Amino acid sequence: MNPTSNKSDFEDLTTNLKDLAYSYLEKYNPSKQQLKVYLLKKYLTKIKGNKSKKDVSSIIDHIINNLEKNKLLNDEMYSDAKARMFLRRGYSLNKINQSLRKKGIEEKYVKQSIEKIKEDQIEPDFVSALKLCKKRRIGPLRPENNRELFYKKDMGILARGGFSFELSKRVLELAVDEFNKLIKII
Repeated sequence: MNPTSNKSDFEDLTTNLKDLAYSYLEKYNPSKQQLKVYLLKKYLTKIKGNKSKKDVSSIIDHIINNLEKNKLLNDEMYSDAKARMFLRRGYSLNKINQSLRKKGIEEKYVKQSIEKIKEDQIEPDFVSALKLCKKRRIGPLRPENNRELFYKKDMGILARGGFSFELSKRVLELAVDEFNKLIKII
Protein backbone atom coordinates (compact mmCIF):
# COMPACT_ATOMS: atom_id res chain seq x y z
CA MET A 1 0.00 0.00 0.00
CA ASN A 2 1.43 3.32 -1.05
CA PRO A 3 0.68 6.06 1.53
CA THR A 4 1.16 8.88 -0.99
CA SER A 5 -1.49 7.47 -3.32
CA ASN A 6 -3.92 7.21 -0.40
CA LYS A 7 -3.20 10.83 0.49
CA SER A 8 -3.85 11.96 -3.07
CA ASP A 9 -7.10 9.96 -3.16
CA PHE A 10 -8.14 11.62 0.08
CA GLU A 11 -7.30 15.10 -1.26
CA ASP A 12 -9.12 14.39 -4.54
CA LEU A 13 -12.22 13.24 -2.68
CA THR A 14 -12.14 16.29 -0.41
CA THR A 15 -11.71 18.60 -3.40
CA ASN A 16 -14.54 16.91 -5.31
CA LEU A 17 -16.90 17.14 -2.34
CA LYS A 18 -15.96 20.80 -1.72
CA ASP A 19 -16.66 21.64 -5.35
CA LEU A 20 -20.01 19.87 -5.16
CA ALA A 21 -20.84 21.74 -1.95
CA TYR A 22 -19.98 25.13 -3.45
CA SER A 23 -21.98 24.48 -6.61
CA TYR A 24 -24.96 23.36 -4.51
CA LEU A 25 -24.68 26.48 -2.35
CA GLU A 26 -24.68 28.66 -5.49
CA LYS A 27 -27.99 27.22 -6.66
CA TYR A 28 -29.80 26.68 -3.36
CA ASN A 29 -29.78 27.90 0.20
CA PRO A 30 -29.74 24.56 2.06
CA SER A 31 -29.64 23.68 5.72
CA LYS A 32 -26.67 21.75 7.09
CA GLN A 33 -28.62 18.51 7.01
CA GLN A 34 -29.74 18.99 3.42
CA LEU A 35 -26.17 19.70 2.29
CA LYS A 36 -24.85 16.66 4.15
CA VAL A 37 -27.44 14.37 2.57
CA TYR A 38 -26.74 15.84 -0.88
CA LEU A 39 -22.98 15.31 -0.58
CA LEU A 40 -23.39 11.77 0.73
CA LYS A 41 -25.76 10.89 -2.13
CA LYS A 42 -23.36 12.35 -4.68
CA TYR A 43 -20.50 10.34 -3.21
CA LEU A 44 -22.50 7.13 -3.33
CA THR A 45 -23.87 7.65 -6.86
CA LYS A 46 -21.23 9.57 -8.83
CA ILE A 47 -17.88 9.28 -7.10
CA LYS A 48 -18.29 5.66 -5.93
CA GLY A 49 -15.00 5.58 -4.08
CA ASN A 50 -13.71 2.78 -1.91
CA LYS A 51 -13.72 4.79 1.33
CA SER A 52 -15.89 3.70 4.23
CA LYS A 53 -19.03 5.67 5.03
CA LYS A 54 -17.45 6.75 8.31
CA ASP A 55 -14.49 8.34 6.50
CA VAL A 56 -16.71 10.06 3.96
CA SER A 57 -19.04 11.28 6.69
CA SER A 58 -16.12 12.79 8.62
CA ILE A 59 -14.88 14.54 5.45
CA ILE A 60 -18.38 15.93 4.82
CA ASP A 61 -18.65 17.10 8.43
CA HIS A 62 -15.30 18.85 8.08
CA ILE A 63 -16.46 20.60 4.88
CA ILE A 64 -19.72 21.68 6.53
CA ASN A 65 -17.86 23.01 9.59
CA ASN A 66 -15.58 25.06 7.31
CA LEU A 67 -18.60 26.47 5.48
CA GLU A 68 -20.16 27.42 8.82
CA LYS A 69 -16.96 29.13 9.96
CA ASN A 70 -16.89 31.12 6.72
CA LYS A 71 -20.56 32.01 7.26
CA LEU A 72 -21.67 30.47 3.98
CA LEU A 73 -23.99 28.10 5.81
CA ASN A 74 -26.15 29.24 8.73
CA ASP A 75 -29.09 27.22 10.06
CA GLU A 76 -30.40 30.08 12.19
CA MET A 77 -30.81 32.43 9.22
CA TYR A 78 -32.14 29.56 7.12
CA SER A 79 -34.76 28.78 9.77
CA ASP A 80 -35.91 32.41 10.01
CA ALA A 81 -36.14 32.83 6.24
CA LYS A 82 -38.02 29.56 5.70
CA ALA A 83 -40.41 30.27 8.58
CA ARG A 84 -41.33 33.67 7.12
CA MET A 85 -41.76 32.15 3.66
CA PHE A 86 -43.97 29.36 5.01
CA LEU A 87 -46.08 31.92 6.90
CA ARG A 88 -46.60 33.93 3.69
CA ARG A 89 -47.75 30.72 1.98
CA GLY A 90 -50.41 30.16 4.63
CA TYR A 91 -48.74 27.52 6.81
CA SER A 92 -49.83 27.23 10.43
CA LEU A 93 -47.24 27.48 13.20
CA ASN A 94 -47.53 23.70 13.72
CA LYS A 95 -46.85 23.02 10.07
CA ILE A 96 -43.92 25.46 10.03
CA ASN A 97 -42.48 23.67 13.06
CA GLN A 98 -42.80 20.25 11.40
CA SER A 99 -41.44 21.44 8.05
CA LEU A 100 -38.34 22.96 9.61
CA ARG A 101 -37.69 19.87 11.71
CA LYS A 102 -38.01 17.73 8.59
CA LYS A 103 -35.27 19.80 6.99
CA GLY A 104 -32.94 18.94 9.86
CA ILE A 105 -32.97 22.29 11.68
CA GLU A 106 -32.09 22.16 15.38
CA GLU A 107 -34.98 22.60 17.79
CA LYS A 108 -33.58 25.78 19.35
CA TYR A 109 -33.51 27.54 15.96
CA VAL A 110 -37.04 26.37 15.16
CA LYS A 111 -38.32 27.73 18.49
CA GLN A 112 -36.53 31.05 17.94
CA SER A 113 -38.06 31.44 14.49
CA ILE A 114 -41.57 30.68 15.74
CA GLU A 115 -41.14 33.10 18.66
CA LYS A 116 -40.06 35.84 16.22
CA ILE A 117 -43.18 35.21 14.16
CA LYS A 118 -45.38 35.38 17.26
CA GLU A 119 -43.77 38.68 18.28
CA ASP A 120 -44.12 40.25 14.83
CA GLN A 121 -47.61 39.02 13.91
CA ILE A 122 -50.95 39.29 15.65
CA GLU A 123 -52.59 35.85 15.54
CA PRO A 124 -50.37 34.35 12.81
CA ASP A 125 -52.43 31.14 12.66
CA PHE A 126 -55.66 33.05 12.00
CA VAL A 127 -54.03 35.08 9.22
CA SER A 128 -52.55 31.92 7.70
CA ALA A 129 -55.92 30.16 7.83
CA LEU A 130 -57.49 33.10 5.99
CA LYS A 131 -54.76 32.90 3.34
CA LEU A 132 -55.31 29.17 2.95
CA CYS A 133 -59.06 29.68 2.53
CA LYS A 134 -58.44 32.30 -0.13
CA LYS A 135 -55.88 30.16 -1.93
CA ARG A 136 -58.06 27.03 -1.93
CA ARG A 137 -61.37 28.98 -2.32
CA ILE A 138 -62.94 27.24 0.65
CA GLY A 139 -65.05 28.27 3.61
CA PRO A 140 -66.48 31.77 3.20
CA LEU A 141 -65.56 31.84 -0.49
CA ARG A 142 -67.87 28.97 -1.36
CA PRO A 143 -71.40 29.79 -2.53
CA GLU A 144 -73.75 30.17 0.43
CA ASN A 145 -75.88 27.11 -0.46
CA ASN A 146 -72.76 24.85 -0.76
CA ARG A 147 -71.05 25.86 2.47
CA GLU A 148 -72.83 23.29 4.63
CA LEU A 149 -72.22 20.51 2.11
CA PHE A 150 -68.47 21.15 2.05
CA TYR A 151 -68.04 22.00 5.74
CA LYS A 152 -66.40 18.65 6.60
CA LYS A 153 -64.12 18.81 3.58
CA ASP A 154 -63.07 22.37 4.39
CA MET A 155 -62.48 21.41 8.01
CA GLY A 156 -60.26 18.55 6.82
CA ILE A 157 -58.24 20.87 4.59
CA LEU A 158 -57.61 23.23 7.49
CA ALA A 159 -56.79 20.33 9.84
CA ARG A 160 -54.21 18.99 7.40
CA GLY A 161 -52.82 22.51 7.29
CA GLY A 162 -52.10 22.22 11.01
CA PHE A 163 -54.83 24.50 12.31
CA SER A 164 -56.74 23.76 15.51
CA PHE A 165 -60.41 22.80 15.51
CA GLU A 166 -61.52 26.03 17.21
CA LEU A 167 -59.58 28.21 14.77
CA SER A 168 -60.85 26.27 11.77
CA LYS A 169 -64.41 26.58 13.00
CA ARG A 170 -63.96 30.32 13.58
CA VAL A 171 -62.61 30.88 10.06
CA LEU A 172 -65.25 28.74 8.35
CA GLU A 173 -68.10 30.55 10.12
CA LEU A 174 -67.02 34.00 8.91
CA ALA A 175 -69.43 35.89 6.69
CA VAL A 176 -68.30 36.61 3.13
CA ASP A 177 -68.16 40.40 3.56
CA GLU A 178 -66.24 40.11 6.86
CA PHE A 179 -63.82 37.63 5.23
CA ASN A 180 -63.21 40.02 2.33
CA LYS A 181 -62.52 42.90 4.73
CA LEU A 182 -59.99 40.79 6.62
CA ILE A 183 -58.28 39.67 3.41
CA LYS A 184 -57.90 43.30 2.31
CA ILE A 185 -56.25 44.15 5.63
CA ILE A 186 -53.78 41.32 5.22
